[in-house]
Amino acid sequence: MEKRDLQHLFERVAAGEMSPADATARVQTEPFRDLGYAKIDTQRGIRQGVSEVVYGAGKSAAQIAGIIQALRSSGQRRVMATRVDRAKADEVASLLSERDAAEFVYHEDAEMVVVGGAPDPDGNGYVVVAAAGTSDLRVSEEAALTAEMMGSRVVRLYDVGVAGIHRLLAHADEIARARAIVAVAGMEGALPSVIGGMASCPVIAVPTSVGYGASFGGVTALLAMLNSCASGVSVVNIDNGFGGGYQAALIDHA
Repeated sequence: MEKRDLQHLFERVAAGEMSPADATARVQTEPFRDLGYAKIDTQRGIRQGVSEVVYGAGKSAAQIAGIIQALRSSGQRRVMATRVDRAKADEVASLLSERDAAEFVYHEDAEMVVVGGAPDPDGNGYVVVAAAGTSDLRVSEEAALTAEMMGSRVVRLYDVGVAGIHRLLAHADEIARARAIVAVAGMEGALPSVIGGMASCPVIAVPTSVGYGASFGGVTALLAMLNSCASGVSVVNIDNGFGGGYQAALIDHA
């Protein structure tokens, strides 16, 4: 259940469509459901404004499907599962109930499963997701889709790395007007510093594991971003597009 679901519940009581006792019973359901292999946080949306998201890596298709159905049956209208490959996604879809399967979408570029459509954008502006190269697409799409599922409008700027900086400068207007920017880059990780010098909003830097040997699986980009001389740049973990998109959406709705 999310905050907007709770408000809708109160509106139904006020309109006489639901009794106070029924509404109380709905809210007082146990705060989590124990599935044996996972304890599902059914009230996270009320506490934090955003419901629980499933991290798919390391989970079986049966576990992911079970968690999705538990969240949906608890009143969560949309569920995201990150780090799910195509084969596992197909298996998850086959295990869902008919109702949930009808709203199942697999986003291959982001390697994300979504059950339930995205909400209408209700942020204060828009979020920019800027990716240095095409090789950063999976991480940048994870960020963009996460922000969209949290109600942000997203402007994607892809393949705008510093090796051809004119490609980035051509989007100076979109960068200047953004409420938050997610800057995704591997290799030497320079993109967030450049964007940080152009933007008046917070920049969330996402290092990726893209690069040759001395990139050390993204550690080089991570350290470069942590040492950025541009004010207003914060950094999430390597390949954590979800964390970058989530943080940007929170800023957009602040």
